[in-house]
Amino acid sequence: MTMSRRSMIRQGLAGLAALSAGPAIAAGFGRPNSRVGGLQIGVISYSFRSMKDQSAEAILGYCRQLSINAVELMGDPVEWFAGIPIRFDISQHRQILKRSAPGEPDYEAQMARYAEYRRAASAWRAQVPMRRFAQLRQLYQRAGVQIYAFKPTAFETDSTDAEIDYGMRAARALGADQATVELSPDLAQVRRLTAAASRHDLRIAFHEHTGATPTLWDAALAVSPAAAINLDLGHYIAADDYDGIEFIRRHHARIASMHLKDRRNRPHGQANMPWGQGDTPIVTALQLMRERHYGFPATIELEYEIPAGSDAVNEVGRCLDYCRKALI
Repeated sequence: MTMSRRSMIRQGLAGLAALSAGPAIAAGFGRPNSRVGGLQIGVISYSFRSMKDQSAEAILGYCRQLSINAVELMGDPVEWFAGIPIRFDISQHRQILKRSAPGEPDYEAQMARYAEYRRAASAWRAQVPMRRFAQLRQLYQRAGVQIYAFKPTAFETDSTDAEIDYGMRAARALGADQATVELSPDLAQVRRLTAAASRHDLRIAFHEHTGATPTLWDAALAVSPAAAINLDLGHYIAADDYDGIEFIRRHHARIASMHLKDRRNRPHGQANMPWGQGDTPIVTALQLMRERHYGFPATIELEYEIPAGSDAVNEVGRCLDYCRKALI
């Protein structure tokens, strides 16, 4: 990927302007396609977190420039589009908490802002209509991009039942077939989420980081057919050099989507690496999915440090190229 960020933004804005003018005009910009060898390659919007514009419209532009036709959307850009009255960057929030500790001024100030955000967001979510979510789905569909997963911050253990229901309704309005969330060790919370997902004919796909084990999801999966796995292959390998390929073979029917990143395993230090330099069997996993006709999407998640002179859009493009080469 050699396109400059400025060129990408110009073309993205032109494309979005065409979309607002109607599908016939927009069609002249070409349809994105990141399905390779029958396998759907997508991207999570978190991959673009370092880009200046984090709006849902900008993320759509990034996908179009990369010819990616499938996306897992985080909650922030969707809720900003839908008109949430208080903007709060969850990714930035988590970074601040990592850099500070309870009792420190930065930590306490950030937690106070988060509490204010949670109160406002909860009240808004309880009454917001789905019209703007449906409009966002239409915008993406006209551009040829499917929203297949939605990951809001409405599924926490302290979220109200109304918030959880909102998250599922929003996922449906966006056209997603799954909502994604971090796996809670509290089975009562798993039951709340799977019950809500079932009511809305969705799957709730549980995600885990380096706490993953080969049996971690077993209890959650036993709760309901609506429970599924949002496997992060890189985190799984980093956890303890587990056999990710065997895990995919064994659980493919319950995997709703899979995040791709290249991490070193525990003996090698667990670092996120440019693709091809870590221990994650990305190529083998993609080829297995193609050969066995597994239907779940593989989701690019950019985690390694962006090199000087590049940006997130260029690096996601390199990851996509890596996937294409694995499958041709």
